[in-house]
Amino acid sequence: MNKVVTTAEQAIHDIHDGAVIMLGGFGLCGIPENCITALVKKGIKGLTCISNNAGVDDFGIGLMLQQKQVKKMISSYVGENAEFERQLLSGELEVELIPQGTLATRCLAAGYGMPAVFTPAGVGTEVAGGKEVRNFNGKDYLMEYAFDADFAIVKAWKGDTQGNLIYKETARNFNPMMAMAGKITIAEVEELVPAGALDPDHIHTPGIYVHRIFQGSAYEKRIEQLTTRKRN
Repeated sequence: MNKVVTTAEQAIHDIHDGAVIMLGGFGLCGIPENCITALVKKGIKGLTCISNNAGVDDFGIGLMLQQKQVKKMISSYVGENAEFERQLLSGELEVELIPQGTLATRCLAAGYGMPAVFTPAGVGTEVAGGKEVRNFNGKDYLMEYAFDADFAIVKAWKGDTQGNLIYKETARNFNPMMAMAGKITIAEVEELVPAGALDPDHIHTPGIYVHRIFQGSAYEKRIEQLTTRKRN
């Protein structure tokens, strides 16, 4: 099976209106920049996006929000995007805010083939609204369903032609678990190497989870909030 494609446009060619998409990364670190650009160019609408955050106004998922491509956002942290706030408050955008650990665990559950998990996070809060609560050993837990995503789009540092992936530092947040969870997983990498070139002990995502892979380019790797110490 040949998993290598040449461009981001080829990688996302069958993502359609109304699709449910996972997008890896943490803040602006480790996000699939090339695929997001291709999705914006393609102009598909009505997307449900599952991501730790919603990007910023002019970068990341924020670019898709500007084009009104996102119908629903499922996230943990959304505080850096004024356009997101505007669409939320105006009722244009449906939003589901999830505790960060719950977001990660629902991704893992999907990857492991588990239909649901029980977590204490959110018990007694608005997060628990309409959800089943069970008591285990005297403690209440919410039942949370595994995500059901059509596509997972991730970004890795290195990958090989079989789809094995290595992430670097903070980019390991959400990318590995989302790579496991999509019905179709698309990976963009900074460096694409031949099969066998990666040390098996260093691989974070086995290639069995990855359906398409390509070498990206022109990564900006922006920093969300740059804070520096004043020099003496």
